[in-house]
Amino acid sequence: MTEAATQSPTPVEPSFEPLQGMRSLRVLARLLDYPTQELQDACGELIEILNAESRLGAALKSSLMEWCQRLQEGDLLELQAEYVAMFDKGRATSLLLFEHVHGESRDRGQAMVDLMAEYSAAGFELDARELPDHLPVFLEYLSMCDEAEIGRWLGEIRHILALLTARLEERGADHALIPLSLLALIGAEDDVEEHRPQVKKEAPDNTPEALDAVWEEEAVRFSATSDEDCALQSAEGRRLAERKKAVHSDPVKIMPSAWSASPSSTVADR
Repeated sequence: MTEAATQSPTPVEPSFEPLQGMRSLRVLARLLDYPTQELQDACGELIEILNAESRLGAALKSSLMEWCQRLQEGDLLELQAEYVAMFDKGRATSLLLFEHVHGESRDRGQAMVDLMAEYSAAGFELDARELPDHLPVFLEYLSMCDEAEIGRWLGEIRHILALLTARLEERGADHALIPLSLLALIGAEDDVEEHRPQVKKEAPDNTPEALDAVWEEEAVRFSATSDEDCALQSAEGRRLAERKKAVHSDPVKIMPSAWSASPSSTVADR
């Protein structure tokens, strides 16, 4: 268990100073971090911030606060090992947003460049230890944005959040509450339902057998003429390409009307 816990990259150390914007988004970012003693020590403060968040429904807030309590009281090494098993093995529950859309293609690199430009324009300094599309980092950025910008971005990634929620729920992970909460802020919780049948049919990609199979199926061909050709040379590459095509055939649209729905499902009323 200790060995597994050491496989995760060094996390960004949590900091809980007040920020302009939605502090609850910063709390959600922290809850997706690799568990540390600092995170456990801050759970009381996280619960207070969540309890004061009027944009989330009572049932969802209660579930989030109960999870914080479990984090605070849990064995740290066990929490770390569970985190590694959930997010550091396989790609289905990756916290790298663009991996769910672009896989390892060149398009992902351009998407990250564009996102970094958004960060820089807003004066947001990225910790060099994380990629710009890492969901906790992205939520840190959103926590400093105004409500219109938060709504725009959550609308853009709602399909990723819905799929991630369904996959984490299928694995019985409390972490599913984070993307579900983000969907709730724009009144899009029902998006998860359309992904549940698909997710139930998916074979686990985080088992030792699945991980070994991916490595065994990888084959390098020096005759490849493009990054897409390289990606298609492996079974995992084919799966990523199929997901990418599926996303592009059903583009995500921002739903501004969700912002005026009701206080429990918007981020409009402070």
